[in-house]
Amino acid sequence: MNLQELTMMYNFKGRTVVITGGAGVLGGEMAYALAGCGANVVILDRDTVLGEKLIRRFEPTATGRAIVVYGDVLKRETLDQARDVIVKKFGQVDALINAAGGNKPAATTSADLSFFDLPEEALRFVFDLNLLGTILPSQIFGALMAQRGDGTILNISSMNAFRPLTRIPAYSAAKAGVSNFTQWLAVHMAQTYSPRIRVNAIAPGFFLTEQNRFLLTDEQTGALTPRGEAIIAHTPMQRFGNSEDLLGAVLWLLSPMSAFVSGVIIPIDGGFSAFAGV
Repeated sequence: MNLQELTMMYNFKGRTVVITGGAGVLGGEMAYALAGCGANVVILDRDTVLGEKLIRRFEPTATGRAIVVYGDVLKRETLDQARDVIVKKFGQVDALINAAGGNKPAATTSADLSFFDLPEEALRFVFDLNLLGTILPSQIFGALMAQRGDGTILNISSMNAFRPLTRIPAYSAAKAGVSNFTQWLAVHMAQTYSPRIRVNAIAPGFFLTEQNRFLLTDEQTGALTPRGEAIIAHTPMQRFGNSEDLLGAVLWLLSPMSAFVSGVIIPIDGGFSAFAGV
């Protein structure tokens, strides 16, 4: 393979990528990168206003096209409607990134809220958002891939799926479910429909997002909390991740360069999972 062929592997011109939660911090950075690589990017989100602001940010440098489509990953009818809009606009869906997810303070234990008192409503919200919110879009857009016999699905798991962290039982369990579902779906799609349909996941380590900021930094001073300090102490690279740190793995897993890769969960954690603490 020569340099020109290698470069073309990361040219997404003409390929349509749907990103659930695409207006979020991590999903938005993926959208920015893919639009810059020529893809038709669909930001699928409940917050279409935020999605439009995101598009205005990267339109001047994008070589691909980007649109915002309303969709709630927990409401199948909105996903059906979004699918119809996307197919009418771009003809097909080549890749799906399930980036919608997150935790909820009410599902997090603390000195004031014990595990035994975590509200059922909060637990269900976290389970549904992360796991069901990955399964439903995979059904809707995966069906298009099954019809064509080609496509790529990329899920967002977490390092919590490998080793559950204290205080966030629902989020850890839900992301473990995402990892397990990723492997199941990879086998199912390849065996039942086409070996050209690949399903993988990335497992981010500790990234400062709106969902976990209250756990890792002090709201008033911005200083690290004891939990944040413990994480940095156990991260060999000595920092939290930036959204850009995900892009290398994302582009690789969506590109033909990973054509023989399916059913894997790739840690992106600054070495956290490799460090025993001594």
